[in-house]
Amino acid sequence: MSEKKVRVRFAPSPTGGLHLGGVRTVLFNYLFAKKHKGNFVLRIEDTDQTRYVDGAEQYILDCLKWCGITPDESPVVGGQYAPYRQSERKPIYREYAEKLVAQGHAYYAFDSAEELDAKRKEVPNFQYGVATRNGLRNSLNLPLQETEKLLHDGTPHVIRIKMPEDDTINFNDMIRGHVSFETNQIDDKVLLKADGMPTYHLAVVVDDYLMKITHAFRGEEWLPSAPVHILLWEYLGWKADMPQWAHLPLILKPDGHGKLSKRDGARLGFPVYAMNWFDAKTGELTPGFRELGFLPEAFLNLLAMLGWNDGTDQEIFTLDEMIEKFSIDRISKAGAKFDFEKAKWYNAEWIKRTDAETLKVKVWEILKAKGIVIKDEAYLLKVIDVVKERCVVLPDFYQQSAYFFQQPAEYDLNAVKPKWTDAKTDFFTAFISILSAEPVDAHELEAKFKALAEEKGLKAGDVMLPFRIMLVGGKFGPHVFDIAKLLGESETIIRIEKAIEAFTA
Repeated sequence: MSEKKVRVRFAPSPTGGLHLGGVRTVLFNYLFAKKHKGNFVLRIEDTDQTRYVDGAEQYILDCLKWCGITPDESPVVGGQYAPYRQSERKPIYREYAEKLVAQGHAYYAFDSAEELDAKRKEVPNFQYGVATRNGLRNSLNLPLQETEKLLHDGTPHVIRIKMPEDDTINFNDMIRGHVSFETNQIDDKVLLKADGMPTYHLAVVVDDYLMKITHAFRGEEWLPSAPVHILLWEYLGWKADMPQWAHLPLILKPDGHGKLSKRDGARLGFPVYAMNWFDAKTGELTPGFRELGFLPEAFLNLLAMLGWNDGTDQEIFTLDEMIEKFSIDRISKAGAKFDFEKAKWYNAEWIKRTDAETLKVKVWEILKAKGIVIKDEAYLLKVIDVVKERCVVLPDFYQQSAYFFQQPAEYDLNAVKPKWTDAKTDFFTAFISILSAEPVDAHELEAKFKALAEEKGLKAGDVMLPFRIMLVGGKFGPHVFDIAKLLGESETIIRIEKAIEAFTA
């Protein structure tokens, strides 16, 4: 490990919702930084103004806040390397692009969009590079005087990197090991656009250098760009300061064939964004994990396990545990298939592990939205503790706990009426007398219930299901005697009497 202070960055473009792959990149950056007592930087890469979407930057900030990941430096909190929005750093980049031109590592290209479109139609799989650049309108071919005149006249142009011919770019990836690229296969990427804005390729290198980034974690889809970036580090004289690279494996569709996309989520019925994203341009709402009822702890936990493990069978990790155990050599090179059923399992496990006090506000909001009035906070906490083992996502708390606050509006009569007898009516009438006597705990109440059934010549199982339906309306809920005890003797008696009327009608 270098003696330099570890500095990593997440640099999203504010062009839409935050895919779970993006959040995983955030998480791995954050875990690595905190593991090594370093800094996690959030930098907004808004150089592509044509794709900029209002509200997207705030959405990214809100997602990180929900996840409990706080950047050490960002457009909001600032830092010694501000500004952290590339659009606010625009004057910085031209200097470096012009320096590359002066060194012969880049050139001015004056080709219009129409000219390039015509070339693409003329040449199959056309790319602007080693094989084609000599026949195009750029400063490599034009006389110096003509180039200077075009620049003086303000002719629209871009600056492109000049990829070397017949060379090989080699580098070491922290996940993939040795990687190499043939330069003849790589096009001359645009570094500075006609509007003076840098492309990702130039901006990411300049900013990583100026912000002293030591490690660059990004998705493997950026791997083909790595040789361009490595050359820029070298050409600008910064190779000694180049960050170590780590290209993260893709998150794959559930069948393992291809990268998981928003369309896959829509087709298969699960979210792929951290939070709901509303696109004001299209009017489209893309659902998120938060609104579906996932806890942020569960969301981070499931993302961490998509491509990483600590070498043991442990699956449930707090953020602090992940920081403690995280290591790059435990990240897989292969893509990780997304399994929504497993994702729900993580959430269910986290709901079980979360105390009622922590869940209280979320559950209260869910019940309130359904018209349930909660007058006793202590009672709500008891209800949460009783039902949380049965909840997979937060909205499940409504079905699993509504009957604690309001009597069943209807009963699962098909499960009771066909087998209802006068003997059962007699049993529950006698059981009401037991409830009216001295209060007992749930365990004792169960013992008295079973003893009464035996006394009346009934099997306990034959009256247990009707008792549950009397209290909750259906065949669900926690241990029925825990329900009765929490409801209290008076309310339990009222529900038995009301249900008998319905069962015997």
